[in-house]
Amino acid sequence: MGEVRRFGQIIKVKPEGKADYIAHHANPMPGVNEMIKECHLKNYSIYTRGEYLFSYFEYDGDDFEADMDKMAADPATQRWWDVVKPLMQPLEDRAEGDFWSDMTEIYHLD
Repeated sequence: MGEVRRFGQIIKVKPEGKADYIAHHANPMPGVNEMIKECHLKNYSIYTRGEYLFSYFEYDGDDFEADMDKMAADPATQRWWDVVKPLMQPLEDRAEGDFWSDMTEIYHLD
């Protein structure tokens, strides 16, 4: 396993989609959680406040880009994204090609 990398990301949830987003995450589709784990994501959490969603996860694999490509190619993940992505609104200042916006870690204590 590689060195653990921590990620914080943010996105907006559409007001009319928030209840559905929460409900879907209370019972994810089969295969979704398994693929997240297979792609070396650990301690994955999503929080909400108002119109925002914040995610935190740790990555302990050796090739983040390859693992994210693997996840994106997975049919179960694609079906999941077809359901949940329309409920979200990416931030206007996100990096080109990103859906969730990466945040910069400024403090960490083990």
